[in-house]
Amino acid sequence: MGLATVIENEAHFQSEMANAGTKLVVVDFTATWCPPCQRIAPFFEQLPAKFPRAVFLKVDVDRCAETASTQGVTAMPTFIFYRNRTRVDRLQGADNSTLENKVRQHYGTEDAGDEDNSVAGHMDLVTFITKSECECLNEADNHPLTHALTSGGGYLASDCDEQLIINISFNQLVKLHSLKIKAPADKGPKFIKLFINQPRTLDFDQASGNASIQELEMTPNDLEGNPVPLKFVKFQSVQNIQLFIKDNQAGDEVTQIDHLAFYGSPISTTNMGEFKRVAGKKGESH
Repeated sequence: MGLATVIENEAHFQSEMANAGTKLVVVDFTATWCPPCQRIAPFFEQLPAKFPRAVFLKVDVDRCAETASTQGVTAMPTFIFYRNRTRVDRLQGADNSTLENKVRQHYGTEDAGDEDNSVAGHMDLVTFITKSECECLNEADNHPLTHALTSGGGYLASDCDEQLIINISFNQLVKLHSLKIKAPADKGPKFIKLFINQPRTLDFDQASGNASIQELEMTPNDLEGNPVPLKFVKFQSVQNIQLFIKDNQAGDEVTQIDHLAFYGSPISTTNMGEFKRVAGKKGESH
């Protein structure tokens, strides 16, 4: 197996997208008469073996004109990247190394046990975090927030005292279902106040004085990276989320977070019906 799936028609495209769940889907919009498409085709066919947890689809724009037009494809080849039916990136043109880099970027670094790692029906929103707009107050210089946003090495540690304020910015509106924190049982956070959609990062006075949208009390068990559910109804349209970490489990001077992840879904989906209905809903034209 390992080869890309050739799409027969729009219904087939929709069912493949639905079956992919939260996996990365890479779609090659191609045409038989287009030399660059033919040039990159063998390279595209090698990618499924390298990225076994992603789904690779090929759409012939002549055979599947409806799919190509609803996805806004005008030049070939175009590669579009989706997660949870949401478009996360696109690449126009036959550029092998950029294509592979983008796949790698959106593939995520989760270990092969992907299914255990995800929260049913929700995805890790790491690809939607705008790292350049994230901020952490009182982070130690050599242990910054960026270390905690990947599951790789490194960790976030507080500097002058145990408190931290973390601002996480998303590049589009998301619904948040739960968060996961991996941290040592002694230095991991205990009381956390959550704020959303703040115009700027709160300072420590505001964070301790202002009313939060939810407060969490973490247990050592939570800090093993188990999902902590949020009040889903209150987190339906989140542009940024701020965590005020008040203290840690042991009352230590230093608070440490190895990995911080958010689960949920982006709000915009690629349900094709939505694009077409814009012209005027049925029954509205008089």
